[in-house]
Amino acid sequence: MKLGVYNAILHDRTLPEALEVIASLGLTGIELNSGGFLPARHIPSFDDILASDAARDDYVGAFEGTGVGIAGLNANGNPLHPNHTIAEKHAADVHRSILLAERLGQTRVVTMSGLPGGEPGASHPNWIVNAWNSTALDVLDYQWGVAADFWRDTDRFAADHGVKVALELHPQNLVFNAADVHKLLDLTGATHLGVEMDASHLFWQQMDPVAVTRHLGELIFQAAAKDVRINRANAELYGVLDNSFRRLSPEEDRTNLGGDEWANEWPKDSAWDFVALGRGHDTAYWTEFLRALHEVDPGMLVNIEHEDTSLGPVEGLAEAAAVLRAADDALAASL
Repeated sequence: MKLGVYNAILHDRTLPEALEVIASLGLTGIELNSGGFLPARHIPSFDDILASDAARDDYVGAFEGTGVGIAGLNANGNPLHPNHTIAEKHAADVHRSILLAERLGQTRVVTMSGLPGGEPGASHPNWIVNAWNSTALDVLDYQWGVAADFWRDTDRFAADHGVKVALELHPQNLVFNAADVHKLLDLTGATHLGVEMDASHLFWQQMDPVAVTRHLGELIFQAAAKDVRINRANAELYGVLDNSFRRLSPEEDRTNLGGDEWANEWPKDSAWDFVALGRGHDTAYWTEFLRALHEVDPGMLVNIEHEDTSLGPVEGLAEAAAVLRAADDALAASL
C-alpha cells in the first residue's frame, strides 16, 4: 500500500514545509487539492504546468529528494450546483484537474458526484434523504438526468486523457452509497468513473467500509483514511442526521464553498465526530480495511484526511499515521 496525506490540513504551510511534515511521519504521498471547495494552494503554477514542459518539470522537481511523491489530485466540489456560477467553476476545476493529472503523470482525480437542485430553475441543491413520497422520486429522476449528462461527458474526457475519476461517497451528494455508484455507471456507461473509499462517511451512515470495499471491488480507485466516533448518548436522542449546526458570521474564520455558501460550525453535542484514526476504530479494524483495499489493488493510494478538531494539524496527522502504519505492518505480516 502507498500511504500519504491529503494536503488540505497543511495549506497554512508552503509545499516544501508540507512535504517535510509528511516525510517525518513515515508517509510517502501527498494528495494535492486542485480546486473545487478549496484552492490549489500547493500548485501555484497550475496554469503554467498545463502550458509549459519547463514549468511542469520545475514543479515535479520540487518533490525530488523529499521521500514524498504526488498521490493523486483532489477537486472536491459541486459541479452540479443549480447556481451556474458555482457549477461552472467546480466543473471546470474537475476538468482542469484531469488535464493536470495527465501532465504530472498521475492517473487519479478525487471529487464528488455533486448535487443538483430539485427542479429546473432551482437556486439551492436538494438532498433527498428518504424518498418515501412520489414527489421525492420526481426530484431524484430530474437529478439523475442532470448527473448522467455531466458525468457521461466527463467520463469520456477522463478516458481521453488516461485518468480515472474517484467519487467520494459523501452525503449531500447524489452518489453517496454503493447502490448509487452502480446506478450512475449504468446510466452513463462510464469506464473511468469509480470511487474514493473514504471510510468516515460510511461509518456514520452505519455502513461497513470493509464490506462496501469488497462489494465494489475494482470500482475503487483510491482511498482516504479518516475515522468517525459515534457519540452514543447523543445519537440515541438525535440520530445521525442531526442538524444542530451554527451559522458562522463573516467576522469568524469560515470556509467558502462557492458563491455565498459557507461551511457551518459543527454541533456542540454532536451525534458523531470526525476523529483521528484509532479514536473511533482500532488498529485491528484499519488492518482489515487495508486488507480489503489490498485485495483490489496492492498499490492502492491511501491518504490520511485530518478533520479532528480536538487535535492540531501535525498532532492529528502524527496520531493517524501511527495507527495507519501499524495497520499496514500488521497486514504485511499476515500476507
